[in-house]
Amino acid sequence: MSFLLAGVGRSDVTPAPGTPQGGWGAQTHQRGLGADMPLYATALVVSNTQETVAVIDVDAIGFDREWTDKIIDAVLELSRLPREHIRFSCTHTHSGPNTFRLSTITEGLNMVKGYLDELPGRIAGAVWQAQHALRPVRCAAGRGSCDINVNRRLRLPDGQVVVGKNWDGPVDHTVRVVRFDDLNQNPVATLLHYACHPTIMGWQCQYATPDYPGVARQVVEQQVGGVCLFLQGATGNVGPREGFTGDLKVYRRLGTLLGLEGAKVAVSMDTMQRRERLTGVLQSGAPLAIYEQDVVEAPPPVLRVLSRRLQLPLTRFRPVEELEAEAAECRRQFEHLFQSGTEQEVRAARARVTQANMRAENARLYQGKTNMDWQLQGIRIGWVALLSIPGEPFTEINQQIVSESPFPDTLFSGYSNGGFGYLPVRSAFGEGGYEVQISPFSADAADIVVKEGRKMLRELAEGNVGP
Repeated sequence: MSFLLAGVGRSDVTPAPGTPQGGWGAQTHQRGLGADMPLYATALVVSNTQETVAVIDVDAIGFDREWTDKIIDAVLELSRLPREHIRFSCTHTHSGPNTFRLSTITEGLNMVKGYLDELPGRIAGAVWQAQHALRPVRCAAGRGSCDINVNRRLRLPDGQVVVGKNWDGPVDHTVRVVRFDDLNQNPVATLLHYACHPTIMGWQCQYATPDYPGVARQVVEQQVGGVCLFLQGATGNVGPREGFTGDLKVYRRLGTLLGLEGAKVAVSMDTMQRRERLTGVLQSGAPLAIYEQDVVEAPPPVLRVLSRRLQLPLTRFRPVEELEAEAAECRRQFEHLFQSGTEQEVRAARARVTQANMRAENARLYQGKTNMDWQLQGIRIGWVALLSIPGEPFTEINQQIVSESPFPDTLFSGYSNGGFGYLPVRSAFGEGGYEVQISPFSADAADIVVKEGRKMLRELAEGNVGP
C-alpha cells in the first residue's frame, strides 16, 4: 500500500550582532546587539506518487518582490519543484533583521546586504534537506484555543482609530494543528497555525528575536518531538494582548502559552486509525472487559495544489511628487532633531519619516495602475486545506472563508509568497486608521479574496478520492 511521504529540513538564519533591525518606525537604534533566540528557516516537503509540495516557514518580517523572487528562484534551482508548489511564508516578527526597508539604513547596510545574500541558499538548503528526509507518514489535524491575541483597532473617544486593544472587536483564538507521524508513530512534523501580530517585542528591543512564534515552536518540539513549523494566520487587525515592550520575558511567556496549547492538541491526536474490539472478560476482583486495538489502514490522503493570480483593485493615490516632497520634508526634520532633539522628539520624527516613506513608496509602485497581481495558493492534504495569500489580511476575511469551507480543518494565512500590503475589510474603510491609510487596496479587494478563496476550497475538495 502506498503512503503519503513527508520530510523536514531546517537552516539557522540568525543575524550576526550588529545587523540592522527595522520593524518599528519609532525605534531610535539601527544595529541589533545580537539574538535572544535563534531564528530559523524550516521546511516541510509532502509528496505522493503524483504531487510534491514544499511549505517554508521563515523567521522574518517579510521581503519585497525582488528578494522573494531570489529566494524562490534558489529553492526552484535546488529542489526542481514547480513554482506553484512552493509556499514561502514568513512569521512576520518585528524584532528580526531589517529585510525590507533598506533605504532607511544608515549604519550597517553592508551587514544586512550580506545577510540577505546568504538567505536564498540557506532557505533552499532547508527544502533540499527535507526532500532527502522523505519517509512514509500518517497525519491528523485538531484544534484548540489560546487567547494571547486581541483585535488591535481601538477607537478613541475623539473618533481616531489607533493600534491598541479592542476587546470587543473580531478575533480568532483558534489554534490549528496538523501532525505528521512516521509509520511507527514517531513525530516527524507539526504545523502550528495561529493569528497574532508578532509585535510583543517593540521598538525598545535591541535583540533579534523570532517573537512568540519561535518560542511556541520550541515548546511544541520539546513536548511532542519532531520539527514544528509556524504558519501565521490573518493578523491585519489582530495583535498581542501584551506588546510593544522591551522586556524579553513577555514574548517568552506568551509564546509558551501558545506552544503548550498547540502541544496539547498535537499529543491528543492519533494519526493511526484504530478499531476497538472486545476480546473477552478477565475475572479479577470484578469481571474486567478486555479490548484490543486493530489498526485500520486507510487510503493515502489526497495531495493537491492550486494556484492562481487574483487581480485586486487598488486605491487612488495622491501624486507621487507631492508624497515624495512630504517624505523629504519629514526626513529633513528628522535629521535636524536627531542632532538636537530629545529622545521622544527623535522617535516621533522617525515615525513620521517611516509613514511618509510608506505612502510615497505605494504611490511610486502603483500610480496609474488599477489592479495588483496577488497570488492565491491552496494546498490540500487529506481533509486539511492550507490557503494562503501575500500581505496582511484582516481576521474577518479568515472568518468568512473558513465558515463556508468544505474542509473540517482550514488554515488560512497571509504573509505568503512575498508582497506587502494591508487587506482591510470594507467596513474598515469608513473607520479609517493606520491599516487603511497605508493599504494599497480599495474597499472591494477583500470581497474578491473571500469569493475566490471559497471557490478554490471547493475546487480542492472536488473529486474526493481517499480521505
